[in-house]
Amino acid sequence: MDFANHSDERIRRAYLTALEAHRGQVDKAGVEYINHPLTVAAQVSDDVSAIIVALLHDTVEDTALTLNELREKIPLTDEETAALTLLTHDEKIPYLDYVAAIKSNTLARRVKIADLKHNSDLSRIKNPAPKDLARIEKYRAALKLLDA
Repeated sequence: MDFANHSDERIRRAYLTALEAHRGQVDKAGVEYINHPLTVAAQVSDDVSAIIVALLHDTVEDTALTLNELREKIPLTDEETAALTLLTHDEKIPYLDYVAAIKSNTLARRVKIADLKHNSDLSRIKNPAPKDLARIEKYRAALKLLDA
């Protein structure tokens, strides 16, 4: 999906914001990180809010941008802001507790399921190490929790 030329202005802004925020970042396979939010956004649906949240789902957690800055740049709706708040993992909260909180928000849940499915794709990693396999198991447990 071509988010840079999307007909929706907020989707274009979310794409450009994510692109700039994640510039220079790479994933565990050494691939440009922006490919992850793009893949997640392409999987969530044609719903504008789902695409925006998917594009931005790791931005607050993994870059210097704050949720308030995102609200101003895009601008975000209250529903999108609530979903992004839930999707930003506070390291003080155990991972499965964080995932359980996401389950109650339809928008955040839809994005997190797409995120976990993409993150669980071992074909993205040339030679998976034991730590990669352990991470995949954690993601599978999270998916089970969200699907239940």
